[in-house]
Amino acid sequence: MAQESPHRVVMIVSAGSNPFELGVATELFGLRRPELPVPWYDFELCAETPAVRMHHGFFQLTGVAGLDAVDRADTVIVPNRPDPETDPDPAVLDAIRRAAGRGARLVSFCTGTFTLAAAGVLDGRRATTHWRWADAFAARFPQVRLDPDVLFVDDGQIITAAGSAAALDTGLHIVRGDHGAEIAAAVSRRLVFAVHRDGGQRQFVEHPLPDVPGTSLGPLLAWAEERLGAELTVSGLAAHAAVSPATLHRRFRSQLATTPLAWLTERRITFACRLMERGEERLDVVARASGLGTATNLRAQLRRRTGLTPTEYRRRFAGTP
Repeated sequence: MAQESPHRVVMIVSAGSNPFELGVATELFGLRRPELPVPWYDFELCAETPAVRMHHGFFQLTGVAGLDAVDRADTVIVPNRPDPETDPDPAVLDAIRRAAGRGARLVSFCTGTFTLAAAGVLDGRRATTHWRWADAFAARFPQVRLDPDVLFVDDGQIITAAGSAAALDTGLHIVRGDHGAEIAAAVSRRLVFAVHRDGGQRQFVEHPLPDVPGTSLGPLLAWAEERLGAELTVSGLAAHAAVSPATLHRRFRSQLATTPLAWLTERRITFACRLMERGEERLDVVARASGLGTATNLRAQLRRRTGLTPTEYRRRFAGTP
């Protein structure tokens, strides 16, 4: 049997591109990871010019491929813009449109959302960008459904990240979608980025545990994580935290941008996924252990958050250590 070709990730860099985001992409997709039992990505940088002056001209990047590399990519990471109001080179926009037309996955970090919107591939789609530029983006691209309150948005073919640090969250989300939660967890430990941050929709990233003396949810979240299979309720969480349910809701909204019930459900689904990845095939066992109750509820919740049935999820991810 022929060996499956690795997923090819190509990142476009241009004048002024952020080197932190370049480093994130290189770390996540470019480093060899022989310790993982899956074929890793084939990563390449490309640009519209042979030499690119990075981030206010602090250094110059040379020796990268030309834009024709985009035409061979399965995933294309587009350049961010130091001045979001200025469009990228037309050749870059053409390359992005070609990639979108043939179904390649498109990813942007921070103000890279402006690049995608300028290429016309975000029309009618949900996306996010850095909060500092949210109003300018909404005014310039009203046809895009901007959500400025999330770390990233996964809209299927196109994934947009809110800011430079959110590139890590987004990259780990991509790894998880491609290889499963266990592999993503292994990579996050390698990055010393072990805290996951939950989001809405189909995102499987977890909010960081806050650390505000006296009002931090951290101890409560750690306590609940150890008891996902128990009969946890919002009133029970509030009682353990010695606050009223209304106060608990306010703290979840202010610190995690979600509700107690939504957070609990996301954690249970994540735990259920990990059990299935580790080989547990009995849905009733997974449902009870994760606190989801019944196999019927597990199927419904998994389909809602991942678009997959338990059988499809196991077929895709089971067996990763």
